Amino acid sequence: MNENMFRLVNDLGKENTFLNPVFIFIAEYMVIFLALAVLIFWFTRIYKNRIMVICGSITFVIAELLGKIAGKIHSNHQPFEELNNVNQLIEKAVDNSFPSDHTILFFSFCVTFCLFKGARGAFWIVLALLVGVSRIWVGVHYPADILAGAMISSGPALIVFRIIPKLGSIQRTLGIYEKVESFFLPLKKDNYQG
Repeated sequence: MNENMFRLVNDLGKENTFLNPVFIFIAEYMVIFLALAVLIFWFTRIYKNRIMVICGSITFVIAELLGKIAGKIHSNHQPFEELNNVNQLIEKAVDNSFPSDHTILFFSFCVTFCLFKGARGAFWIVLALLVGVSRIWVGVHYPADILAGAMISSGPALIVFRIIPKLGSIQRTLGIYEKVESFFLPLKKDNYQG
């Protein structure tokens, strides 16, 4: 079933070659957009955005550790290494592709952003799903790699979202950081609100 689902998505690139540049861009370079979004959220200097970035970062660290454990339990090479006639559109070293690190990264932050933003955050889930599909489209991951990465990230995102914003130590540390930051970069107006 995993291979059949892979073929279903990957073969779309053979049939719809005009879409390949779009999926290559999403698979390879959307990580830059995510990094810029994290920086922009942080430097808005709005308390809720900063807590959201902290939660996304903590989620990513936890999910990445869980992903490494999952990779020790189950291992498979990329589809382009294991299967014939794969539409491989990007270069990638052969290693364990389970679970997908890209998917772990995107779902860690995107699920967190969605939890904080509510209905307005649906864009982030769509983005994470697009990145997951793009990794199959370009031939470097199986659907199970993507699904595992999404699941490994989503659970911790929910737990971190419930716990971290309530921790006094996080609030105090962020308050100290904000005072130091304000010394070097004074605010023209008080937009740092809880």
